[in-house]
Amino acid sequence: MAKQIDDGAVLVIGLGRFGTAIASTLDDLGRDVLAIEKDPDVAQRWSHRVRVIEADATNIDALEQAGARDFSIGVVGVGTALESSVLVTANLVDLGLKQIWAKAISRSHGRILRRIGAHHVVFPEFDAGARVAHMVTGRMLDYIEMEDGFSIIKMHPPRDIQGFTIGESRIRERFGVTIIGVKSPGQPFEYTTSATRVGPEDIIIVSGDSELLEQFANR
Repeated sequence: MAKQIDDGAVLVIGLGRFGTAIASTLDDLGRDVLAIEKDPDVAQRWSHRVRVIEADATNIDALEQAGARDFSIGVVGVGTALESSVLVTANLVDLGLKQIWAKAISRSHGRILRRIGAHHVVFPEFDAGARVAHMVTGRMLDYIEMEDGFSIIKMHPPRDIQGFTIGESRIRERFGVTIIGVKSPGQPFEYTTSATRVGPEDIIIVSGDSELLEQFANR
């Protein structure tokens, strides 16, 4: 590839649902994206949106010719074909990409990807399922699980804290979680202080231990 590649440019391999979501979102964010897709019809369909090269990424020579070595970030969107996923990931490792994100469809698949050098393994279906499960059981509007049992949720405020300040509600002392932000209707997001008052129409952002958050949200 003749032109200089920006350090933040991203190589996306495979334009299935996961790959296209990544590529189109990065494009919306103004990031330089190159997609590699072996299906000519799919490649043609997305060529109006992002730069697409029709090639088989399981072939390291094809990746070399596409300029994959010039990228520092790669996303392997190939997931359902385990052999192809492993081969593509291994090729990116051999090409020396500094950050390799790879989609996995099972825990065993994820372990293999990590062992061959993927830096980040994503389980989109499992993660989406777990996220929705948390949301349908209570007041949660969104749920993000970080690591080591720590999570962040978006929710409507429980009735017993409505009309009170964070300091008056003593959320941390009573429930072991922290309200880190409040969004009032028609107002910008606000980081909380002890003087922040929570209204009945507000949306609150709460962080803490996953189990404690579940208890707080489902009271």
